[in-house]
Amino acid sequence: MARTPIFLLGLVVIWAALAEAEYMIYKDATKPLNSRIKDLMNRMTLEEKIGQMTQIERGVASAEVMKDYFIGSVLSGGGSVPSKQASAETWINMVNEFQKGALSTRLGIPMIYGIDAVHGHNNVYKATIFPHNVGLGATRDPDLVKRIGAATALEVRATGIPYVFAPCIAVCRDPRWGRCYESYSEDPKLVQAMTEIVSGLQGDIPANSPKGVPFVAGKTKVAACAKHYVGDGGTTKGINENNTQISRHGLLSIHMPGYYNSIIKGVSTVMVSYSSWNGVKMHANHDMVTGFLKNILRFRGFVISDWEGIDRITSPPHANYSYSIQAGISAGIDMIMVPNTYKEFIDGLTSHVKNKVIPMSRIDDAVKRILRVKFTMGLFENPLADNSLVDELGSQEHRELAREAVRKSLVLLKNGESLLPLPKKATKILVAGSHADNLGYQCGGWTIEWQGLGGNNLTSGTTILTAIKNTVDPSTEVVYKENPDADFVKSNNFSYAIVVVGEPPYAETFGDSLNLTISEPGPSTIKNVCGTVKCVTVIISGRPVVIQPYVSLMDALVAAWLPGSEGQGVADVLFGDYGFTGTLSRTWFKTVDQLPMNIGDKHYDPLFPFGFGLTTKPTKTI
Repeated sequence: MARTPIFLLGLVVIWAALAEAEYMIYKDATKPLNSRIKDLMNRMTLEEKIGQMTQIERGVASAEVMKDYFIGSVLSGGGSVPSKQASAETWINMVNEFQKGALSTRLGIPMIYGIDAVHGHNNVYKATIFPHNVGLGATRDPDLVKRIGAATALEVRATGIPYVFAPCIAVCRDPRWGRCYESYSEDPKLVQAMTEIVSGLQGDIPANSPKGVPFVAGKTKVAACAKHYVGDGGTTKGINENNTQISRHGLLSIHMPGYYNSIIKGVSTVMVSYSSWNGVKMHANHDMVTGFLKNILRFRGFVISDWEGIDRITSPPHANYSYSIQAGISAGIDMIMVPNTYKEFIDGLTSHVKNKVIPMSRIDDAVKRILRVKFTMGLFENPLADNSLVDELGSQEHRELAREAVRKSLVLLKNGESLLPLPKKATKILVAGSHADNLGYQCGGWTIEWQGLGGNNLTSGTTILTAIKNTVDPSTEVVYKENPDADFVKSNNFSYAIVVVGEPPYAETFGDSLNLTISEPGPSTIKNVCGTVKCVTVIISGRPVVIQPYVSLMDALVAAWLPGSEGQGVADVLFGDYGFTGTLSRTWFKTVDQLPMNIGDKHYDPLFPFGFGLTTKPTKTI
């Protein structure tokens, strides 16, 4: 009987081993989601699992770091870009370079790249900058917000990024908070309606989907993130990251409703708030993160910390990082936005697991959730971005959508003698104010840089002054003077004036304000101009500000919020091509001493109430 040579047997064994190695259930897109997760989890070491839970900043990331530490996620912080004025292709190349590092690991688990796209793809040069949420709330148009979500998703994907830290579904109850412009409204019902943006970003969840399961519809959509869980908009005096003192009923009825809707719509991730609830840091709140969000609401996506969120569990931050890791992970946070000291985080968490301070079951819960999102969005099948969507960035179609959003967000608060709409044909008109010809100011914070910028060189867009010049009759002389004195105004015989003033850009704690005044020389510009000639004042601000002392001087008053890059939308309505339709999504106070003051309060005595807004009809002015 002939014998099979030993080396041939060896080849058969090797071939069989290779066949098995090549077929892995987790790599098979035809297999059920849970089978893929289970198969991959069974193959993972503790080191690989903890890597999945680690999100690092692009500034400390490299292909080598991704590979050596099995990093699961990378982010861009506010203003963190591969290079100044980077093109979509430059972004794609950077993201793919990190991804290749992740894919070169033993199991080839793709990383997920995240970025703040809170009013369009706002870190990226030439992206469309939509109005901030406070303005979108004034539109009361959930379908518009959904379309903005879809456009934002395309622009983010155009740069190779599949995950956004949006929407902010905070219910801002005090305009002294520096993040109030990131909130759609003080009214939880209006915030709930605006969660339609989740469906725009991620796609419409299929009708038969189980509640709480994340959903992303493919390569033109992104994973979304409902934030900041929970009560971020209710802190004492609006102090950022502070303490929200409220009953459980109050927390659930005011600050929680937006999460119910977001979870039903399949939101992929939830970001925890820096703030505390009745003295307990949300980043350490097991009852609310695990007990309520995961167990009662049955949220099945992953929970992510905010930037250095676990560090801030202690005061001062990072004072006892080992404790912070234990408290944050034990509370139920799945992915930690470290973002820089990743070795310290990985070592600390590894030590806690090995010493049985944190059970393996908690690690497995976190990793399952992260993998569920990655599998659901098709990251395993399509880990690398291509250039197919680069033309979506700042596209004309998206700019037209932003312009529509600007038109619908404008709130007409006063219209004496029906001054508005303004005639396009006039002998000579004055445009004045610090915000009339300043693209950075009209975009606000979270634009190119974290804190925003002043001036007109930050990105592409249309200032309100340019929009006015584009709109008036060619025979109308437009005179622009930022801060004219009264004599200049008197001596020029203007037909009317448009004054554009407001707040400078800011973000987060830098925007906290106890006085809420219009920045100088705004008030003096109003006095010098409106005391002399018929004037409409346009307020560019992220929230209601102190205007009661000046309202009597103005013939007309418009709240334009932070309209973004498409200033043409302001002129469209001022000159009557479209009517005013926006209504206040926030109560406009008389004095800051009244704050906090929200619709439904017993002592409600506003300058302009929630829901107020005069309307005008479109007109063909001559």
